[in-house]
Amino acid sequence: MVLMVIIFLMLLFWENELNENGVLFTLEHLHVDYPQDSAPVRYCNHMIQQRLIREPDHTCKLEHVFIHERPQKINSICMSPKRVACLNHSTIFCFQSETKFRVTVCELMEGTRYPACRYRISPTQAFIQVTCDDLGPVSFEGYIE
Repeated sequence: MVLMVIIFLMLLFWENELNENGVLFTLEHLHVDYPQDSAPVRYCNHMIQQRLIREPDHTCKLEHVFIHERPQKINSICMSPKRVACLNHSTIFCFQSETKFRVTVCELMEGTRYPACRYRISPTQAFIQVTCDDLGPVSFEGYIE
C-alpha cells in the first residue's frame, strides 16, 4: 500500500513538471496580458509570481515585458515587411511591429532568488520584435520605445 502511494505521488509530481514546462515557454504565457490584468499597485510582482517567470537557475529576471494587445495583433507581426537584426542576437532576424504596442516593462529593483523578486512597473508604448515560424510568433526578442 505504501509503495502504491509513493508511486502515485511520483507520477503526480512528474506530471506537474511536464505541464509546467509545456506552458512556461510559450510567448503568450510569458509575455501577453490581454486584456490587462487589473492587479493594481504591484502589477509586475503579481504577474511574475502568478506566471512563475524566472531564469532557468531560479534567479530573478532583470527585466520582463508584458504586451497588452490582442494575440491576433501580435500574430500579425510575422507578416510585417520590417525584418531587422534582433536586439539580443545580431545573427538572427526578427520581425518588428509596424506600430507601437502597449507594454509594461518590469525592472528588477531588489532580490536575486525567485520568488523574492521585487519589480518597478513602467507602462509605455513600444515597437516589439519577435521571431516567427510558420505558425506565428515563437519568442519575444525585445522592444524599442
